[in-house]
Amino acid sequence: MPEERRTGELPLDYVRRLAQEKALAVPRHPGEVVLGADTVVVVDGQVLEKPCDVPDAQRMLGLLSGRGHEVVTGICLHSAARTIIDTAITRVHFTALAPDEIETYARSGEPMDKAGAYAIQGLASKFIDRIEGDYFNVVGLPVALVYRYWKQLAAA
Repeated sequence: MPEERRTGELPLDYVRRLAQEKALAVPRHPGEVVLGADTVVVVDGQVLEKPCDVPDAQRMLGLLSGRGHEVVTGICLHSAARTIIDTAITRVHFTALAPDEIETYARSGEPMDKAGAYAIQGLASKFIDRIEGDYFNVVGLPVALVYRYWKQLAAA
């Protein structure tokens, strides 16, 4: 399924739509709950997804260097009873990165499958000054939010 942002689509709407499309694309058996999720990084209104190559990762890391950004994850839990769609937003603050730090990290390979070109739980952890919100959202899934909704669906 292609993950393409529609013209004028807000980042929150984009990740919510992708999460729902992913959840609804999976066959669901009675009694099961299907989870779909998608994450992007937003800096100055610009959506950063997974980099396509090392120079793209370097570009993204340069944009994040010495400033804050938002990590936005859309989730969708789909069951026979109902479908729940929500988002989690975490603010992340990067330290200022030297050009050689950006190049070394981009060439490590770690950024290549990560929204915003970094993994907070990996080598990039040394670049994080602070976060405001859910750490696990930055890793890729707001676990507590998903669990809260899963409990609601399980009780239904």
